[in-house]
Amino acid sequence: MEDELDDKVLYQTYVSHMKLMSRFAWGVPLNLNISPVASLTYLWRLLKIYVLKPEVLIFGTVVIVMLMYLQAVDVWSRTLLGRLQYTLGRTGRSKVPRLGVFSTAEVEKASWQLKSGPIAAYAVQGRRPKMEDRFVINENINSTGVALLAIFDGHGGEFAANYAKDKLVQNLYNKVVEIKDVMQGKSPKKQITTSCEEEIKESEKPKTPNLHERKKSFKKTTSTTDECVKGAKEITDTELLTKLDNLQRPITREVRPSNQIAIIKEIPVTSYFDEMGKINYGKLLTDEVLAADRRLLEVAKKNMDVAGTTALIAMIEGSKLYVANVGDSRGVMCDSRGNAIPLSFDHKPQQMRERKRIKEAGGFVTFNGVWRVAGILATSRALGDYPLKDKKLVIAEPDILTFDLSDHKPLFVILASDGLWDTFSNEEAIAFIKERLNEPDYGAKSITLQSYYRGSLDNITVVIINLKDFAFSSQK
Repeated sequence: MEDELDDKVLYQTYVSHMKLMSRFAWGVPLNLNISPVASLTYLWRLLKIYVLKPEVLIFGTVVIVMLMYLQAVDVWSRTLLGRLQYTLGRTGRSKVPRLGVFSTAEVEKASWQLKSGPIAAYAVQGRRPKMEDRFVINENINSTGVALLAIFDGHGGEFAANYAKDKLVQNLYNKVVEIKDVMQGKSPKKQITTSCEEEIKESEKPKTPNLHERKKSFKKTTSTTDECVKGAKEITDTELLTKLDNLQRPITREVRPSNQIAIIKEIPVTSYFDEMGKINYGKLLTDEVLAADRRLLEVAKKNMDVAGTTALIAMIEGSKLYVANVGDSRGVMCDSRGNAIPLSFDHKPQQMRERKRIKEAGGFVTFNGVWRVAGILATSRALGDYPLKDKKLVIAEPDILTFDLSDHKPLFVILASDGLWDTFSNEEAIAFIKERLNEPDYGAKSITLQSYYRGSLDNITVVIINLKDFAFSSQK
């Protein structure tokens, strides 16, 4: 009797539940017809009630568009910028192929390569309309035992990168030779006071390297960027120009209130010796970078050229490695265990210290595909960029890091422009080169082309220093 009562209660509960669900489902009868027509009719009713309402459709469309934008904004902005630059920057003499995926032979038509002892470099123009990267390799400065390597990643044109490659590197070369002469007991040369006006006049003269200089500098397969600094500026970053035109303060030649030509005095070489009598390469690199930037600003102001460049400079003497960084080019070292050890840290506007400095200078940082200073420049430190140097929104102060190679016993070092780091992490780059260190160029060409095929939209320059057979002897 009790079992029958329980069954009736369960049955009534089930029937009541089904009736309630039926009413909740807008009058769907309990005796559902499971035919295809009835199912489609039921689904159509639900769509009309829930989905096909104007407010639902509008809201859903907005959400979808926002999600797509947030996911792809970086790729879109950079791709569109690259296409715009290519369209506006291409000239009759330009032989850069159309944007897209090219064969290896097509990419190598605009490539540069050099090998000097245990150092190899490879660079490609990539998907940019111009090659604005520059690199320097000097394995042994005037037989002093000091190696000098540098990468300059230009933006807004080639002017600043060319200037840094010609002037900054040459000044470092001269200073190292002079310091070494002093250490050997030779009389230091008479200090020379350099006027920026003289450099301005010199920069206005076309400079065409002779055949011997070209061969000594680097081997290449195209001559589209063979010329060094000329009087006329060639600005390829159209977005940069547009945003500079929209600044509240117009671009003028006044970088500083003074109208006088700046006179930059050379610092005595004796100031570069520490208390132990050793060379203070950190001070040397800092002084020369800042001096080159001041001269570059004067020349750029005279020519009304807004170009700028990053600078990644490495100097090696014995087991000591000194790295100076301005901007977002980067160096990474592979230690004896295969670990990736950063040799520099990018200067990005979104970093706390950089953002704070920019805001204290009266500037701002905005996001437009990437974080930018005043909505213009994607790096917070650079040489040149004189419109942004006026109020110190961008500075040229380098970070200096020193490493003792005898402690790390590295296998190799990678120096590269940000075109590589857009597609490779530090660890990925180290793992990639480690497997290809036995290649003729120590994997420099392979990783450069791999970065291109991964979708890098920038110029790509990679320098590999093979330290596998280096004699690590600690300097006392």
